[in-house]
Amino acid sequence: MTSQTWFIIAQVLGLITIIFEFASYQIKNDKVKYFLAAGISSFFWMLMFIAIGMATGMSTQLSLLLAATYSTVRNFVFWRIFQKNTPQSKEAGLIFLLVMIVIALVAGTATVLNAPEQVRWLHILGLFAALSFVIGQYLPGDHYVRITVVFYAIVVLLTQTPLNILEGDFRWNIMGMLIELAKITSVVVFYARYSSQPKKPQLTFVKP
Repeated sequence: MTSQTWFIIAQVLGLITIIFEFASYQIKNDKVKYFLAAGISSFFWMLMFIAIGMATGMSTQLSLLLAATYSTVRNFVFWRIFQKNTPQSKEAGLIFLLVMIVIALVAGTATVLNAPEQVRWLHILGLFAALSFVIGQYLPGDHYVRITVVFYAIVVLLTQTPLNILEGDFRWNIMGMLIELAKITSVVVFYARYSSQPKKPQLTFVKP
């Protein structure tokens, strides 16, 4: 297939990612369904970067592909852990969370150190936002994950614009921006839908 065909495929995969990303933050009081939707979204996000890599060169997409793979594995493992909902699975979930935090910290620190000095501040924000989001996903209730994903999405959104200057490359990653905007929009829609029900029971969760 030609590079143009792969690019079109990437856009289709990006649209599927947006659909599941938006849907995941409309799920209330159900971590199992949330992680399943988030996992499917991350899977198509990963495929999108593979398609972009086939169009433009895989080396340009390697770091993003690794991030999407990390997200896919994390979401599906958490989906299975919350689905089983046993003391053993919760203990395994906490251990897995700590491992994910360490991996994110190591990878994020390497990214910060290798980033151009003029945009290093943005990557430091990205590291903090990513760690917050990973923890927010695991915490009980509907609010932690939505607060942290908005912060994370805003930071990632900035990296998809010319603000993230790389040797004068002022490209706008439109699909990447739309994916992050879908997260923010979904959170806004979620709170608009449930603002009239402030006393609605929240997710109950027994800490491991």
